[in-house]
Order: sequence, then structure tokens, then C-alpha cells
Amino acid sequence: MNMPDRRAVLAGLTAGAVGGLATGGVGGWAGPRSAAAATPAACPPSMPGDKVGRRDTRYPDLVARGSNRRFRASPDYIHLASSTDQVVAAVAEAVRAGKRIAVRSGGGCFADFVDNPDTEVIIDLAGMTGLRYDPARRAFAVEPGIQLGELYRRLFLGWGVTVPLGSCPEVGAGGHIMGGGHGAMSRLHGLGVDHLYAVEVVTVDAANEVRVTVATREPHNPHRDLLWAHTGGGGGNFGVVTRYWLRTPGAAGDDPRHLLPRPPARVLDFQLLWGWDRLDHESFTRLVRQHGGWHAANSAPGSPGTALHSALLLFGTKLGAVIVKGQVVGPQAERTLAGYVAALTAGMSAPHHLEQAYRPWLENQTSAGDSEETLGSRFVVKTGYLRDRFTDAQIQVLWEFLSARPEAGPQGALWLVSTGGKVNAVRPGDTAVAQRDCVLKAIFTASGSSAEEDAAHQQWVRDLYRKVYATTGGVPSHDARNGGCYINYPDPDLADPEQNTSSVPWHDLYYGTNYARLQRVKRTWDPRDHFRHALSVRPPD
Repeated sequence: MNMPDRRAVLAGLTAGAVGGLATGGVGGWAGPRSAAAATPAACPPSMPGDKVGRRDTRYPDLVARGSNRRFRASPDYIHLASSTDQVVAAVAEAVRAGKRIAVRSGGGCFADFVDNPDTEVIIDLAGMTGLRYDPARRAFAVEPGIQLGELYRRLFLGWGVTVPLGSCPEVGAGGHIMGGGHGAMSRLHGLGVDHLYAVEVVTVDAANEVRVTVATREPHNPHRDLLWAHTGGGGGNFGVVTRYWLRTPGAAGDDPRHLLPRPPARVLDFQLLWGWDRLDHESFTRLVRQHGGWHAANSAPGSPGTALHSALLLFGTKLGAVIVKGQVVGPQAERTLAGYVAALTAGMSAPHHLEQAYRPWLENQTSAGDSEETLGSRFVVKTGYLRDRFTDAQIQVLWEFLSARPEAGPQGALWLVSTGGKVNAVRPGDTAVAQRDCVLKAIFTASGSSAEEDAAHQQWVRDLYRKVYATTGGVPSHDARNGGCYINYPDPDLADPEQNTSSVPWHDLYYGTNYARLQRVKRTWDPRDHFRHALSVRPPD
């Protein structure tokens, strides 16, 4: 049986983050907005700011940092920046010249927000990798270029804490956090943005002046709306984030060891597998139905089932297997897993193979994905949140697409990823993330290695998506069963009237009723719409 590599599977599963944080306009630096706006770095920049043009030997590597090889930009130059001052200088120079800017932190953007033919300057934040405890704010200051694996390692080894973000170690913190930040610990501890205390942003105002502002969640802070917009608003909308501060709401005292969640010493890692050679129609239907039903019944905040996080990876016949991968924490981990497996496999005639083993938490967290095994792939991604399981009619569509004979044509996969739990303890308007009552996140995807395959893979995903959501206009419209889409896995098709033929606009799918407030923040902080891409927040009329 052809087994997908464990790390490659989870790299694709949770690597989604909007890498481009901003695109530009015109202006010059006016300095900090207020005395509290600028926060000096704890140490000098890790490298000097530098412009890398097309003749520089570094240019080919820097333009190829994006994870989706379907897209490549050819900018006039890349501006390497490793401090807020360097970012300000880079933005000011580009906007004075009237050049279109895109910003890259980790390179995980699935769409063409950075790697776009219109991009003239890429500001690369890979050198901004700082992490320190800031005693003045009682929070951890995190720069956008730090990769998640290094963030986890330094937080855990230094203070014994973590933040519930994604499972791919090579994803940059920059776009991932502002898009919501969802990962394996989120059912227990919420989204990454639920722990966001403050943000430092470089913006361009109505007078075309470049400014630096720190916005916090303190009631007296006049810029709280700017912070709120970065709690799930996604990248490329308001400015360039140069620093985050993380502290769990309600955390007391000034001991950093108690200001973010403390992870367990170990997790129970598991994998369930069914080979397509033994997976019949009835077993497939039961698996998808029962997996969704278990999550609908076990995703309330604080319920015992939230100790388990999983992903049902419905690969097509070309990959040879259907897999459930996940982890369980807590003293009842083995009992919880046994109940979960029993619920999923009840009545199935197809045999399954189960592997389970305890692993140290940090080892598991930093080896759960490896993006070098997905970098270079050319992939298409669409998403949909579920408030309840798929209907049997939808499961039938999945069966038809995924069980087709391998020689029948292109084929991809559908992943159903756990959410809910503590994520759903937050009201939809408290952050920019509107999806606060869902239990699963569906990811529709197909990938290949050559440009000749792109069109066929894209069409396969589009056709599957439309048929799964046929009763709601071809998209996961907000209703009793569906909860819209995930902005960290952006899908420009939703803003294309030729592809989204429903009556539901793209921004409603991503932001729901939060979009109007995001537009007001846009009007205040980017009134000239300098920072934009295919799915950026539009200025209000």
C-alpha cells in the first residue's frame, strides 16, 4: 500500500498562513504616531537592510520562497528587513516611487497575494526572528519572521509555555497569527489570536506618511480597533506587522511562566488507516458520517473530547489510503482515544490499522510537519467550516470523486480537521474570526508537480466543491450546517463572479458580520487602499 509520508501530510494540513502582510502606496515616514507607538528592539537587527535586485545571486532564492509554485513574482527587487526601522525605510522608499508592494514573512501564502505579476517590490521579513519576554507589557514579543517550530522551542525551553498555533514548523508567525492561528492545541486553548495582547504595525495614512503604531487590547488604548482587525482579519489589509505581543487574557502576575498556556509533558500520537483496496462504499459512508457526528457531539468548550485533535484525510484512490491522524492529551488519553476509534469504526466492514504511541510534547509539536516536503508543489485549496457533519448526499459526492479509478483522471483529497472546543468559547465579534460555533474545517485540495497539470487539478477541486455545496449555491454559505471559509487558506475564486455564482459575497464567507467593522478599520488605517490583494478588505463606499 502506498503510504503518504506522515510529515508531508501534516505539513499540508496546517501550513496555511497568509505570508503577504501588506501591499503599498505612496509616502514617506512620519515617525511614530505616539510616544507609546515605537518599541525599541531588544537587540540590534540580525542583519542589515538590503535591496536585492535581479542581478544579485540571492534573487532566485528569494523570489522562490513562496510555498505554492503555481505562482511566481518577478519584482524589481526584494528588500530584506530585520527591524521595524528597516521596514519603515523599505515602505517609504517603495511608496515614494509608486511601486506595488507585497510582504513576505514565512512564505506560506497559498494564493498569489505576494507572488503576483503586479508585485514590484517584496519586503522580506525572514530576518525578523526575535522573541523575548517584555516585562513592561507582561507579554512575549514575537517578530513576524520567526518560524513556528522555533517559536515553540524557545517558548517551551525558556519558560515552559506555548501558544496554540499550527503544526508546520517552517511556517512564519507573521501571516499565520493574523489569519487566526489554528492548530492541534486550539480545542483546549483557543486560537492563537485569542492570546494576542498587542501588535505593532507600519501603516500609510491619508497624507501618504508612513507611521508606526502599537495597538493593545487595554480598554484605554485608542487603537484597539487596529488590534482587533489583526485577530483574524488576515494579511495584506491594513499595514505591515512588525511585532506581536502574546499573553493569555486573564493571566495574572508578572511571572512569564504563567502568562501563556502550559503544554503537557507528552501527547498520545495516533494514526488510523484504511486501504482503498478494502474500503467499500458503506464503510466509507459510515466513516465520514460517524467522524462528523463524533465532532458534533464532542466539541463544546470544556468537554472531555476536546483533549483530542484529529484530521480525517480522505485521499483518493491514487494515494491508496484514507487516514485519520491526531493526538490526545491528559490522564485519560488512552480511554478517550479508544472511545473515538470505536465511534468512528462502528458498523464498518473494512478493516483498519491503528498505531499509537506517547511522544514528548515538544518533539511532537516540532516534527508534525515539514514544509520542505510540500514546497515546490503546485496546489489548489478551498475550504469550508462545518457546524455539523456532512449530509449523506454530500458524502455520496465525496465517494464518487475519491473512489474513482486512478486512471480516470486527476484526483485530490478532502481533509476534515478538528476545531471547536475553546475556540467556540469566544463570541464571533470579540475577534475578527467569525467562525466560533463550528466543529470541523473542510479542506479541498489537489496538487501536482508540473504546470501542465494545474488546470486539471484546479477543475477537479472546483467541481468537487460546487457539488458538495450544491444546495447552498456552490459555496459553504452561513446556515445551520455551514460556517463559511478560512482566510488563512485563501481562495480568490470566491471573489470571481464567474466562479462564485451564488448570491453570497466572498467577504461574508470569510468574515460574516465582522466585515463592516473591518471596513471601518480599513478607512481609518489605510484610507487610500495602498495595502491590497485579491481578497483584501475593501474600503467602504
